[in-house]
Amino acid sequence: MTVSRFSVSLEEELLEALDNYVKENQFPNRSQAIRALIERNRVERKWQCNNLVAGAIVLVHPTGKKEVWNRSYEIQSQYTSVILASQRYFLEDEHTMEVITVKGTAHTLTELSDLLIGIKGIEHGKLIMSKVR
Repeated sequence: MTVSRFSVSLEEELLEALDNYVKENQFPNRSQAIRALIERNRVERKWQCNNLVAGAIVLVHPTGKKEVWNRSYEIQSQYTSVILASQRYFLEDEHTMEVITVKGTAHTLTELSDLLIGIKGIEHGKLIMSKVR
């Protein structure tokens, strides 16, 4: 396989995060870590289909931001056909973790998670899916 070399410019904070990722995952170098991140992204993109899947959307945001809660509720109310349950957990550091259990086509769940993760004030968001059949 032919290997191409290219240059990447990163802010200091992102470079530090990449180096931590390399160390935590015991990659021999940054190139291997970047390959793994790209491959993981490719796998996640394959979920952009109509397979029936179940999963969870996890969101973390500051507890006091009512506009985040309101927007999350508005979006969820448009996707009641795929939402099985929604639970909020109040964390020690004045943050809330919201776990939304979902079942539906991968495309629909990805669409829903993108909308929720994109809410201004969401500090972290992740969709986890598993094929049902």
